[in-house]
Amino acid sequence: MKLFIRDHFPFIYFSIVQIVIILLVFWFAGFDNLLIVGYAAFLWGCGLVAYLFFRYLSQSAFYKKLSNSPNSLEESITKTNYTPLGIAFDQFAENQFRHYQSQLSFWEEKQQERTTFMNQWVHQMKTPLSVIELIIQGEDDPRFESIAEETHRMRKGLEMALYTSRLDTFTEDYFVEEISLVDVIDKVVIENKHYFIRNYVYPEVKVDRGIKVRTDSKWLRFIVDQLLTNAIKYSAGTRERITITAFFKGNNPILEIRDRGVGIPAADLPRVFLPFFTGENGRVFKESTGMGLYLVKQVVAKLSHEIEIKSEVGQGTVVRLIF
Repeated sequence: MKLFIRDHFPFIYFSIVQIVIILLVFWFAGFDNLLIVGYAAFLWGCGLVAYLFFRYLSQSAFYKKLSNSPNSLEESITKTNYTPLGIAFDQFAENQFRHYQSQLSFWEEKQQERTTFMNQWVHQMKTPLSVIELIIQGEDDPRFESIAEETHRMRKGLEMALYTSRLDTFTEDYFVEEISLVDVIDKVVIENKHYFIRNYVYPEVKVDRGIKVRTDSKWLRFIVDQLLTNAIKYSAGTRERITITAFFKGNNPILEIRDRGVGIPAADLPRVFLPFFTGENGRVFKESTGMGLYLVKQVVAKLSHEIEIKSEVGQGTVVRLIF
């Protein structure tokens, strides 16, 4: 109704000015019968109101459509009335919608091509990495240890790239089932055993084998791997333990990973889940990308879990994953 009045306000204003001018012309011409003048003005007003009422009834759906935001793209092209202006507007909106769909399909196809290429490239790069790891396996040489450390970093980076590309198709790439929490943790700890040793920190797993959670095992391994990698990286050289525990809070199982590393400054804590945010520690640990916790947060949200971080500089960090 407000939009209708605003749209017709210039017409109403012009009509009032017009009738006033006509009445003044009659008045100055010597026609001083106020009763006739008033009756004419009344008839004019009735005609104006009737016209506006008819216009509102015939175009109320059109103005209502313009006043309210559509809940979907399809709703924006729904035909609402059959007035010439409404038909023209609906046709215009439908043409724009078809054009938008065409552009969207084009760029979705391009994005899919990039994702496919990225996935293939990551898998191809894993093969030479595996060959390098086999070559240096068991060799007692400091140079080979450095190569092993760098290949480990490369493998982590490739896995991060792969999981990042998979986020867009998350609903097609996960399966929820009841799994043993300690089994997932043991696998991740074993995969990172050389990383623990090279950084002089050691895992301490205190998880009851009876604790089971409903989640996707592959994505949970990714989450735990990212959290453990961060804990190791920011505890390197401390010769402290990284404690992994699980307990219940009400009916919710909680996985807790506690390190005794450098900790996170209080000013950085609210932003640790932002993409590419490395914070103060990122200036010290140059290999930080700022993507690990961002991806963890995205996956946790898609799995309908929760994540909490508490930290104190010089004391370490505690991360809790709530199922």
